[in-house]
Amino acid sequence: MRWESGRRSKNVEDRRGFRVSPRMAAGGGIGTLLLVLVVVFLGGDPSVVVQQGLPPGGGVSAPTEPYQGSAAEERLADFVSVVLADTEDTWQAIFRRGGQRYEEPNLVLFSGAVESACGFAQAAVGPFYCPPDRKVYLDLSFFQDLQARFGAPGDFAQAYVVAHEIGHHVQNLLGIADRVNELRRRVDETQANQLSVMMELQADCLAGIWANNAQRARQILEEGDIEEGLNAASAIGDDRLQRRSRGYVTPDSFTHGSSAQRMRWFKRGLVSGDIGQCDTFDAKTL
Repeated sequence: MRWESGRRSKNVEDRRGFRVSPRMAAGGGIGTLLLVLVVVFLGGDPSVVVQQGLPPGGGVSAPTEPYQGSAAEERLADFVSVVLADTEDTWQAIFRRGGQRYEEPNLVLFSGAVESACGFAQAAVGPFYCPPDRKVYLDLSFFQDLQARFGAPGDFAQAYVVAHEIGHHVQNLLGIADRVNELRRRVDETQANQLSVMMELQADCLAGIWANNAQRARQILEEGDIEEGLNAASAIGDDRLQRRSRGYVTPDSFTHGSSAQRMRWFKRGLVSGDIGQCDTFDAKTL
C-alpha cells in the first residue's frame, strides 16, 4: 500500500504508556479480562464488557516521560495517522456531495487498557468505536495478533481494520447506530444479534467505499492489497472465530457476520464505491 507520502491526521490522540492505577486494577482484574476474551472469541460486542468492567473516573496516570515505542511501533503509529487522514479526505468529499458535513473523529492509540465514554476496556477487546465520545480506540499490538493469530498480514489488512471502525463513525453520524440500538431493545436476542450483524457488515462495506474512493483519488493500492483486505475480512468472521475457540459454530449467536459475508460486503463497497450499495438492512440476503 502506498502511504508514506500521505497526509498525517491531526486527530490522533496518543495515550500509549498511560497506566492503570492499583485502585482501578482492583475493580476489574482477571475476571474482566477473561470475560473480554470470551466475548471477542465468540464475536460479541465489546461494549457489553467495557461498560461492566472497571469503574470510571480517575485512576489513569500519564507517563512521566513522553512515550517512545520501538521503530516498528512508531512506523505503525505513523501509518495509522495516514490511513485516518485518508478516511477523513474520503468521507469529507462523500458527505459534501450529499449536502452534509462530515465531523472527523479522534483515534486514540493506547497500550494495555484505556478509559472511554463507553467504559474501561482492556487491549484484549481489540479495536473499537465508542459512539458517545465519537472516538476510535486502537492498541497497535492488535496488528501483531491480526498477522500471527488470525493469519491476516499486510498493511492493507491493517488499513481495513481502521476503515471498518471509521465506518461505525459514519453510521453514528448518519443516525443509523441510534436507530439500530433502539430496534435491538425491542426484539429478542437472536433478532438483536442479526441487527448487529447488519451493522458490522455495513461497516465492512463502508470500509470498501473508502478503499475505492482513496484508490481513485490517490492511487494507494499496490499488487496484493485487495487480497490482504479480503483475507482480513475473512479472518475475523464469526464462524472462523467460533470454530477456533470452541470447535463448532452457532449462527444464531453471530454478531459480526460470517467470513463469506464480511468478504462479500467489503468487496461490494470496494468495487462499487457507492454508499447506496451498503444497505445491509434492506438486502434480501446478507
